[in-house]
Amino acid sequence: MNLSLDETQNDLAGLAAQIMAGRGKPEQIEATEATEDAFDRDLWRELAEAGLLGVSIPEEYGGLGFGSVELGLVCEQLGRVVAPIPLVATGAAAQLIAACGTDEQRQRWLPGIAAGSVVMAVAAPQSVVELVANGDTASGVVVGVAWAHVADAVLIPHNGSVLALDPKAAGVTAERAVTTGREVALTLTLDNAATDRIGDSGAAAVLQQRWLTALAATQAGVTDGALRMAASYTSTREQFEKPLSTFQSVALKAADGYLDTTAIQFAARQAAWTLDQGLDATLAVLTAAWWAAEGGQHCVHITQHLHGGMGADVTYPVHRYFLWGKQIEMLTGGASALLAELGDALVDRPDAGDSITV
Repeated sequence: MNLSLDETQNDLAGLAAQIMAGRGKPEQIEATEATEDAFDRDLWRELAEAGLLGVSIPEEYGGLGFGSVELGLVCEQLGRVVAPIPLVATGAAAQLIAACGTDEQRQRWLPGIAAGSVVMAVAAPQSVVELVANGDTASGVVVGVAWAHVADAVLIPHNGSVLALDPKAAGVTAERAVTTGREVALTLTLDNAATDRIGDSGAAAVLQQRWLTALAATQAGVTDGALRMAASYTSTREQFEKPLSTFQSVALKAADGYLDTTAIQFAARQAAWTLDQGLDATLAVLTAAWWAAEGGQHCVHITQHLHGGMGADVTYPVHRYFLWGKQIEMLTGGASALLAELGDALVDRPDAGDSITV
C-alpha cells in the first residue's frame, strides 16, 4: 500500500481539522456534555455543510464518493478533539447501507446522513444480550447503544445480517445511561418491535469491519491528541529548575506513546485501504482493532501519568482522552478477544501451516 496521502486526502484532513478545532475547545465540549443529549449539533451541522458527513457516501446520494480511508481521516481529526458527535456510528452505517442496502433503503437514509438530518447508531455485537427475529419484528435486549437516543435508526447485528430499528417505535422500551466516554447510551428492550433487515448473511461482517476501522482511526486521533497535550505540559512544567520533558524517564514514556500512536494510525489506514481495494480485510481490520485497544489504552495511561496530579483533575482536558481511549478499547471487544479472533483467522487461511522465515 501507498502510505502517503494524495492532495485531495490532505485537503479533506485539513478541512476536518479546521472545523473540529473551531468547535472542539474544552469549554465547548464541557458545555455540550452538560446538555440532555450531549450532542454537539452545531459541529454536526458544520461538518454536513462541508460535505464531510457524506465523505464515504456515493455522489448520487449527496455524498463525496470517497471510501474508508477518507472517512478514517475525518475520524482521526475527531479523535484529536474528542468532540461529542456520532460520526463513527453514522459513517459506518452509511457505508453498510451503500454496500448492502436496497435502493429504497439507500434513498431513505443516505441523502439525510450526508445532509446531517439523519443520525445512525450501531450496536456492538457484544451488546446484543438476546434477540429473536420473526420476519419484520424482533424481541430481545440490546445493552448500552451509544447515540441511540438521537438516532433515526439503530443497526443491530443478528445472525450475520443487520436489523435496522427505530428506537422510538412501538414495542421498544429504552433505559438511559452514560458511558465511560460520557456519551448517552440506551439499553433497548424489544417486544415485537418493527425492524428492517439490511443485506444478507454477510452484512454484519461488512458493518463490523467498517465500524472497527473507523473506531481505530478515531483512536489514532485520541492518542495523538493526548500525546500532544502531554508534550506541551511536560515542556512547560518544571522540576529541579528543568522542564519535565528533559528527564529521560519522561522522554522514554512519551516515546512509547508515540510508537503506539504511529502503529494505531498505520494499522487503521492499512485496514481502510484494504477495504477500499475490495480485498479480504479480515486480518487488517482485526490488527487495527487490536492496536486501537491495546496500544490505545497503553498510550492514554502514559499521557495521564505524565500529567501527574493534573491528570486526575477532571477540570483539565487530558482526562477526556483517557476516557475516550478506554471507551474505544471496550467497544472493540478488548485486546485479548481480538487477539483470539485474529489467531482463528490466521488458522483459517489457506496457507496456514506453511513454514515462514522471520
